[in-house]
Amino acid sequence: MTMDEVRIDKWLWAVRIFKTRTVASEACKKGRIIIGNVAVKPSRNIRVGEVIEVRKPPVTFSFKVLELADKRMGAAKTPQFMENVTPPEQYELLELNKIGGFVDRQRGAGRPTKKERRDLEQFTGSFDFDES
Repeated sequence: MTMDEVRIDKWLWAVRIFKTRTVASEACKKGRIIIGNVAVKPSRNIRVGEVIEVRKPPVTFSFKVLELADKRMGAAKTPQFMENVTPPEQYELLELNKIGGFVDRQRGAGRPTKKERRDLEQFTGSFDFDES
């Protein structure tokens, strides 16, 4: 059975970019799924060859549609349905974010104290991760 089109939210869920279809739909509604520099609705149909940008702050991942699917599959099968075309700069941004996150915090030191939490919130509060 070959498909010509499939809903974007179904495809994102089927190729395991999002854990549930509801989360995929929410991402579309929040404008985090972009095709051709246009934010798309969950009901938008996609075709083979389109490049889908998925914003998961602070990184924007890009995937090229190789095949269509509307049923969830095992992780081993996803490479035949999509190609990750995310630019290397995005992965560098992700690494910088990991490094810069908890610099002075020991691993396994437990929950942050109130003071540490306030300091952290004050530091990260200046960044709005939901904006582009």
